[in-house]
Amino acid sequence: MDLIELEKKIVPEMFNIMELRYNILRNIYYNQPIGRRGLAQKLNIGERLIRTEVNILKEQGLLNIETTGMYITEDGKEVIEKLKDIMRELKGISHLERQLKDILNVDRVIIVPGNSDKNGLVLKDMGKVTSVYLKKIIKDNYIIGITGGTTMAQIVEEMTPGKVANNVIVTPARGGLGKNVETQSNSIAAKLAKKLEGSYRLLHIPDNIDRKTLEIVLDLPDVREVIQLIENMNILLFGVGRADVMAKRRGLPQEKIQELIEKGAVAEAFGHYFDIEGNEIWESLTVGLSLEKFQKVDKVIGVAGGEKKAEAIKSVASLRKNMTIITDEGAAKRIIELTEKANK
Repeated sequence: MDLIELEKKIVPEMFNIMELRYNILRNIYYNQPIGRRGLAQKLNIGERLIRTEVNILKEQGLLNIETTGMYITEDGKEVIEKLKDIMRELKGISHLERQLKDILNVDRVIIVPGNSDKNGLVLKDMGKVTSVYLKKIIKDNYIIGITGGTTMAQIVEEMTPGKVANNVIVTPARGGLGKNVETQSNSIAAKLAKKLEGSYRLLHIPDNIDRKTLEIVLDLPDVREVIQLIENMNILLFGVGRADVMAKRRGLPQEKIQELIEKGAVAEAFGHYFDIEGNEIWESLTVGLSLEKFQKVDKVIGVAGGEKKAEAIKSVASLRKNMTIITDEGAAKRIIELTEKANK
Protein backbone atom coordinates (compact mmCIF):
# COMPACT_ATOMS: atom_id res chain seq x y z
CA MET A 1 0.00 0.00 0.00
CA ASP A 2 1.53 3.35 -1.02
CA LEU A 3 1.59 6.46 1.17
CA ILE A 4 -1.42 8.12 -0.47
CA GLU A 5 -3.58 5.01 -0.08
CA LEU A 6 -2.47 4.70 3.57
CA GLU A 7 -3.29 8.34 4.29
CA LYS A 8 -6.69 7.99 2.59
CA LYS A 9 -7.56 5.13 4.95
CA ILE A 10 -6.36 6.89 8.11
CA VAL A 11 -7.54 10.46 7.41
CA PRO A 12 -10.01 10.29 4.49
CA GLU A 13 -11.53 13.64 5.47
CA MET A 14 -8.23 15.35 4.65
CA PHE A 15 -8.53 14.34 1.01
CA ASN A 16 -12.18 15.33 0.82
CA ILE A 17 -11.27 18.81 2.05
CA MET A 18 -8.32 18.98 -0.37
CA GLU A 19 -10.55 18.07 -3.31
CA LEU A 20 -13.17 20.63 -2.26
CA ARG A 21 -10.61 23.44 -1.96
CA TYR A 22 -8.96 22.44 -5.24
CA ASN A 23 -12.33 22.61 -6.99
CA ILE A 24 -13.06 25.99 -5.41
CA LEU A 25 -9.73 27.43 -6.57
CA ARG A 26 -10.11 25.93 -10.04
CA ASN A 27 -13.65 27.27 -10.47
CA ILE A 28 -12.63 30.75 -9.36
CA TYR A 29 -9.64 30.69 -11.72
CA TYR A 30 -11.74 29.75 -14.76
CA ASN A 31 -14.62 32.12 -13.90
CA GLN A 32 -12.93 35.09 -12.22
CA PRO A 33 -14.16 37.50 -11.13
CA ILE A 34 -16.93 35.51 -9.47
CA GLY A 35 -19.01 36.07 -6.33
CA ARG A 36 -19.72 33.57 -3.54
CA ARG A 37 -23.27 32.96 -4.70
CA GLY A 38 -22.22 32.25 -8.28
CA LEU A 39 -19.48 29.93 -7.04
CA ALA A 40 -21.92 28.08 -4.77
CA GLN A 41 -24.26 27.53 -7.73
CA LYS A 42 -21.47 26.21 -9.96
CA LEU A 43 -20.27 23.79 -7.29
CA ASN A 44 -23.80 22.97 -6.10
CA ILE A 45 -22.93 23.48 -2.44
CA GLY A 46 -24.19 25.89 0.23
CA GLU A 47 -23.09 29.51 0.45
CA ARG A 48 -22.21 29.12 4.14
CA LEU A 49 -19.67 26.40 3.34
CA ILE A 50 -18.32 28.45 0.45
CA ARG A 51 -17.88 31.47 2.72
CA THR A 52 -15.94 29.40 5.28
CA GLU A 53 -13.65 27.76 2.73
CA VAL A 54 -13.07 30.96 0.76
CA ASN A 55 -12.00 32.80 3.92
CA ILE A 56 -9.49 30.04 4.70
CA LEU A 57 -8.06 30.18 1.19
CA LYS A 58 -7.87 33.97 1.39
CA GLU A 59 -5.94 33.76 4.66
CA GLN A 60 -3.49 31.45 2.93
CA GLY A 61 -2.94 34.07 0.22
CA LEU A 62 -4.41 31.93 -2.54
CA LEU A 63 -7.22 34.27 -3.56
CA ASN A 64 -8.34 37.88 -3.23
CA ILE A 65 -11.87 39.11 -2.56
CA GLU A 66 -12.76 42.41 -4.20
CA THR A 67 -15.99 44.28 -4.89
CA THR A 68 -16.17 42.79 -8.39
CA GLY A 69 -15.69 39.25 -7.10
CA MET A 70 -12.94 36.77 -6.23
CA TYR A 71 -9.62 36.40 -8.04
CA ILE A 72 -6.85 33.81 -7.81
CA THR A 73 -3.43 35.12 -6.74
CA GLU A 74 -0.15 34.01 -8.30
CA ASP A 75 0.39 31.69 -5.32
CA GLY A 76 -3.09 30.29 -5.93
CA LYS A 77 -2.28 29.57 -9.59
CA GLU A 78 0.87 27.75 -8.51
CA VAL A 79 -1.08 25.63 -6.03
CA ILE A 80 -3.68 24.71 -8.69
CA GLU A 81 -0.93 23.59 -11.06
CA LYS A 82 0.87 21.52 -8.42
CA LEU A 83 -2.34 19.90 -7.18
CA LYS A 84 -3.23 18.51 -10.62
CA ASP A 85 -0.87 15.54 -10.34
CA ILE A 86 -1.82 14.94 -6.71
CA MET A 87 -5.53 14.87 -7.59
CA ARG A 88 -4.78 12.36 -10.35
CA GLU A 89 -3.19 10.02 -7.82
CA LEU A 90 -5.94 10.55 -5.25
CA LYS A 91 -8.55 9.56 -7.82
CA GLY A 92 -6.49 6.63 -9.10
CA ILE A 93 -6.28 8.09 -12.61
CA SER A 94 -3.01 6.34 -13.49
CA HIS A 95 -4.58 2.96 -12.69
CA LEU A 96 -7.68 3.95 -14.66
CA GLU A 97 -5.50 4.84 -17.68
CA ARG A 98 -3.87 1.41 -17.63
CA GLN A 99 -7.27 -0.30 -17.40
CA LEU A 100 -8.71 1.69 -20.28
CA LYS A 101 -5.60 1.24 -22.42
CA ASP A 102 -5.97 -2.53 -22.12
CA ILE A 103 -9.69 -2.41 -22.93
CA LEU A 104 -9.37 -0.09 -25.94
CA ASN A 105 -6.13 -1.72 -27.11
CA VAL A 106 -4.56 1.57 -28.22
CA ASP A 107 -1.03 2.88 -27.81
CA ARG A 108 -1.83 5.56 -25.26
CA VAL A 109 -4.70 6.77 -23.07
CA ILE A 110 -4.71 10.09 -21.20
CA ILE A 111 -7.50 10.68 -18.68
CA VAL A 112 -8.52 13.97 -17.07
CA PRO A 113 -10.23 13.79 -13.64
CA GLY A 114 -13.98 14.52 -13.59
CA ASN A 115 -16.94 14.17 -15.94
CA SER A 116 -17.45 16.80 -18.62
CA ASP A 117 -21.16 15.90 -18.82
CA LYS A 118 -21.53 17.29 -15.29
CA ASN A 119 -18.77 19.89 -15.06
CA GLY A 120 -17.81 22.23 -17.89
CA LEU A 121 -14.36 22.80 -16.37
CA VAL A 122 -13.42 19.23 -17.22
CA LEU A 123 -13.70 20.08 -20.93
CA LYS A 124 -11.29 22.96 -20.33
CA ASP A 125 -8.90 20.57 -18.60
CA MET A 126 -9.12 18.13 -21.53
CA GLY A 127 -8.41 21.03 -23.85
CA LYS A 128 -5.35 22.04 -21.86
CA VAL A 129 -3.97 18.50 -21.60
CA THR A 130 -4.50 17.88 -25.32
CA SER A 131 -2.89 21.16 -26.35
CA VAL A 132 0.21 20.41 -24.26
CA TYR A 133 0.46 16.88 -25.70
CA LEU A 134 -0.01 18.14 -29.26
CA LYS A 135 2.76 20.73 -28.98
CA LYS A 136 5.17 18.05 -27.75
CA ILE A 137 4.81 15.92 -30.89
CA ILE A 138 4.87 18.61 -33.60
CA LYS A 139 8.03 18.73 -35.71
CA ASP A 140 9.33 20.88 -38.58
CA ASN A 141 7.34 20.72 -41.84
CA TYR A 142 4.42 18.89 -40.19
CA ILE A 143 0.93 19.05 -41.64
CA ILE A 144 -1.75 19.01 -38.93
CA GLY A 145 -5.35 18.11 -39.72
CA ILE A 146 -8.11 19.03 -37.29
CA THR A 147 -11.86 18.49 -37.27
CA GLY A 148 -14.57 20.82 -36.01
CA GLY A 149 -16.67 20.76 -32.87
CA THR A 150 -16.81 22.12 -29.34
CA THR A 151 -14.00 19.91 -28.02
CA MET A 152 -11.58 20.91 -30.79
CA ALA A 153 -12.45 24.57 -30.27
CA GLN A 154 -11.68 24.20 -26.55
CA ILE A 155 -8.29 22.62 -27.28
CA VAL A 156 -7.26 25.59 -29.38
CA GLU A 157 -8.69 28.01 -26.81
CA GLU A 158 -6.58 26.47 -24.03
CA MET A 159 -3.38 26.28 -26.07
CA THR A 160 -0.57 28.59 -25.00
CA PRO A 161 0.62 30.63 -28.02
CA GLY A 162 4.14 29.91 -29.18
CA LYS A 163 6.11 28.47 -32.06
CA VAL A 164 7.29 24.89 -31.54
CA ALA A 165 8.45 24.02 -35.07
CA ASN A 166 9.14 25.59 -38.46
CA ASN A 167 6.90 25.49 -41.54
CA VAL A 168 3.87 23.97 -39.79
CA ILE A 169 0.67 23.89 -41.85
CA VAL A 170 -2.80 23.39 -40.34
CA THR A 171 -5.78 22.31 -42.40
CA PRO A 172 -9.34 21.13 -41.73
CA ALA A 173 -9.41 17.35 -41.90
CA ARG A 174 -12.78 17.40 -43.59
CA GLY A 175 -15.13 19.88 -45.22
CA GLY A 176 -18.32 21.05 -43.59
CA LEU A 177 -19.76 24.44 -42.84
CA GLY A 178 -21.95 24.43 -39.74
CA LYS A 179 -24.08 27.27 -38.41
CA ASN A 180 -21.74 27.99 -35.50
CA VAL A 181 -18.66 29.74 -36.89
CA GLU A 182 -16.61 29.21 -33.70
CA THR A 183 -16.81 25.42 -33.98
CA GLN A 184 -16.32 25.11 -37.73
CA SER A 185 -13.19 23.19 -38.73
CA ASN A 186 -12.01 26.11 -40.86
CA SER A 187 -12.18 28.56 -37.96
CA ILE A 188 -10.50 26.12 -35.60
CA ALA A 189 -7.71 25.33 -38.08
CA ALA A 190 -6.99 29.03 -38.60
CA LYS A 191 -6.88 29.71 -34.85
CA LEU A 192 -4.62 26.72 -34.24
CA ALA A 193 -2.20 27.87 -36.94
CA LYS A 194 -2.09 31.33 -35.37
CA LYS A 195 -1.34 29.87 -31.94
CA LEU A 196 1.49 27.78 -33.42
CA GLU A 197 2.75 30.66 -35.58
CA GLY A 198 2.25 28.47 -38.63
CA SER A 199 0.20 28.76 -41.81
CA TYR A 200 -3.18 27.32 -42.75
CA ARG A 201 -5.36 26.33 -45.67
CA LEU A 202 -9.17 26.34 -45.62
CA LEU A 203 -11.74 23.99 -47.11
CA HIS A 204 -15.05 25.72 -47.83
CA ILE A 205 -17.34 22.77 -48.51
CA PRO A 206 -20.91 22.58 -47.13
CA ASP A 207 -22.34 19.53 -45.37
CA ASN A 208 -24.55 17.07 -47.30
CA ILE A 209 -23.43 18.28 -50.72
CA ASP A 210 -24.90 16.41 -53.72
CA ARG A 211 -22.56 14.23 -55.79
CA LYS A 212 -22.75 16.32 -58.97
CA THR A 213 -21.78 19.51 -57.13
CA LEU A 214 -19.06 17.61 -55.27
CA GLU A 215 -17.43 16.52 -58.53
CA ILE A 216 -17.34 20.14 -59.72
CA VAL A 217 -15.89 21.35 -56.42
CA LEU A 218 -13.14 18.73 -56.49
CA ASP A 219 -11.86 20.22 -59.76
CA LEU A 220 -11.16 23.59 -58.12
CA PRO A 221 -7.38 24.22 -57.70
CA ASP A 222 -7.74 25.50 -54.12
CA VAL A 223 -9.70 22.43 -53.09
CA ARG A 224 -7.22 20.07 -54.79
CA GLU A 225 -4.37 21.73 -52.87
CA VAL A 226 -6.08 21.18 -49.51
CA ILE A 227 -6.98 17.58 -50.39
CA GLN A 228 -3.31 16.96 -51.14
CA LEU A 229 -2.36 18.34 -47.73
CA ILE A 230 -4.99 16.19 -46.01
CA GLU A 231 -3.68 13.08 -47.73
CA ASN A 232 -0.16 13.87 -46.49
CA MET A 233 -0.94 15.04 -42.96
CA ASN A 234 1.41 13.98 -40.16
CA ILE A 235 -0.98 14.56 -37.26
CA LEU A 236 -4.74 14.15 -37.11
CA LEU A 237 -6.58 15.70 -34.17
CA PHE A 238 -10.25 14.80 -34.15
CA GLY A 239 -13.31 14.82 -31.95
CA VAL A 240 -15.58 11.84 -31.35
CA GLY A 241 -19.31 12.41 -31.45
CA ARG A 242 -22.40 10.35 -30.74
CA ALA A 243 -24.00 9.20 -33.97
CA ASP A 244 -27.50 10.45 -33.14
CA VAL A 245 -26.32 13.86 -31.93
CA MET A 246 -23.98 14.46 -34.88
CA ALA A 247 -26.54 13.30 -37.43
CA LYS A 248 -28.99 15.90 -36.14
CA ARG A 249 -26.29 18.55 -36.02
CA ARG A 250 -25.37 17.85 -39.64
CA GLY A 251 -29.01 18.28 -40.63
CA LEU A 252 -29.67 14.74 -41.83
CA PRO A 253 -33.31 13.81 -42.51
CA GLN A 254 -35.11 12.12 -39.61
CA GLU A 255 -35.56 8.98 -41.69
CA LYS A 256 -31.78 8.73 -42.20
CA ILE A 257 -31.11 9.31 -38.51
CA GLN A 258 -33.54 6.55 -37.59
CA GLU A 259 -31.90 4.24 -40.12
CA LEU A 260 -28.46 4.87 -38.63
CA ILE A 261 -29.72 4.15 -35.13
CA GLU A 262 -31.49 0.96 -36.24
CA LYS A 263 -28.26 -0.24 -37.87
CA GLY A 264 -26.45 0.23 -34.57
CA ALA A 265 -24.53 3.47 -35.24
CA VAL A 266 -23.15 4.85 -31.97
CA ALA A 267 -20.24 7.04 -33.11
CA GLU A 268 -19.35 9.71 -35.67
CA ALA A 269 -15.88 10.85 -36.58
CA PHE A 270 -14.73 12.89 -39.61
CA GLY A 271 -18.04 12.27 -41.40
CA HIS A 272 -18.13 8.49 -40.87
CA TYR A 273 -20.67 6.66 -38.70
CA PHE A 274 -19.70 3.47 -36.84
CA ASP A 275 -21.28 0.78 -34.68
CA ILE A 276 -19.90 -0.25 -31.27
CA GLU A 277 -17.42 -2.66 -32.94
CA GLY A 278 -16.03 0.07 -35.22
CA ASN A 279 -17.75 -1.18 -38.37
CA GLU A 280 -18.62 1.65 -40.76
CA ILE A 281 -22.37 2.10 -41.11
CA TRP A 282 -22.42 5.11 -43.40
CA GLU A 283 -20.28 7.99 -44.69
CA SER A 284 -21.68 11.45 -45.35
CA LEU A 285 -20.79 12.88 -48.74
CA THR A 286 -18.20 15.54 -47.91
CA VAL A 287 -14.64 16.30 -48.96
CA GLY A 288 -11.64 15.37 -46.88
CA LEU A 289 -10.09 12.53 -44.93
CA SER A 290 -11.23 9.05 -45.95
CA LEU A 291 -11.26 6.03 -43.68
CA GLU A 292 -8.46 4.52 -45.78
CA LYS A 293 -6.26 7.61 -45.35
CA PHE A 294 -7.11 7.71 -41.63
CA GLN A 295 -5.31 4.38 -41.24
CA LYS A 296 -2.15 5.84 -42.80
CA VAL A 297 -1.79 9.04 -40.76
CA ASP A 298 1.34 8.80 -38.61
CA LYS A 299 0.02 10.33 -35.37
CA VAL A 300 -3.69 10.21 -34.52
CA ILE A 301 -5.27 11.82 -31.45
CA GLY A 302 -8.96 11.28 -30.64
CA VAL A 303 -10.50 13.48 -27.96
CA ALA A 304 -13.91 13.15 -26.27
CA GLY A 305 -15.27 13.12 -22.75
CA GLY A 306 -18.40 12.52 -20.71
CA GLU A 307 -20.07 9.22 -19.89
CA LYS A 308 -22.63 9.80 -22.66
CA LYS A 309 -19.84 9.36 -25.22
CA ALA A 310 -18.52 6.10 -23.76
CA GLU A 311 -19.88 3.89 -26.56
CA ALA A 312 -18.71 6.33 -29.21
CA ILE A 313 -15.17 6.41 -27.81
CA LYS A 314 -15.01 2.62 -27.57
CA SER A 315 -16.22 2.34 -31.17
CA VAL A 316 -13.72 4.79 -32.67
CA ALA A 317 -10.81 3.43 -30.60
CA SER A 318 -11.30 0.08 -32.32
CA LEU A 319 -10.47 1.58 -35.73
CA ARG A 320 -6.69 1.40 -35.22
CA LYS A 321 -4.26 0.46 -32.47
CA ASN A 322 -1.60 3.12 -32.97
CA MET A 323 -3.53 6.12 -31.72
CA THR A 324 -3.89 8.23 -28.59
CA ILE A 325 -7.23 8.63 -26.83
CA ILE A 326 -7.69 11.61 -24.51
CA THR A 327 -10.83 11.47 -22.40
CA ASP A 328 -12.17 12.11 -18.90
CA GLU A 329 -12.84 10.04 -15.81
CA GLY A 330 -16.59 9.88 -16.45
CA ALA A 331 -16.20 8.35 -19.91
CA ALA A 332 -13.41 6.01 -18.79
CA LYS A 333 -15.41 4.51 -15.92
CA ARG A 334 -18.47 4.08 -18.12
CA ILE A 335 -16.43 2.29 -20.83
CA ILE A 336 -15.01 -0.08 -18.19
CA GLU A 337 -18.52 -0.65 -16.84
CA LEU A 338 -19.91 -1.42 -20.31
CA THR A 339 -17.03 -3.80 -21.03
CA GLU A 340 -17.43 -5.69 -17.76
CA LYS A 341 -21.17 -6.00 -18.37
CA ALA A 342 -20.59 -7.32 -21.89
CA ASN A 343 -18.10 -9.91 -20.60
CA LYS A 344 -20.46 -11.39 -18.00
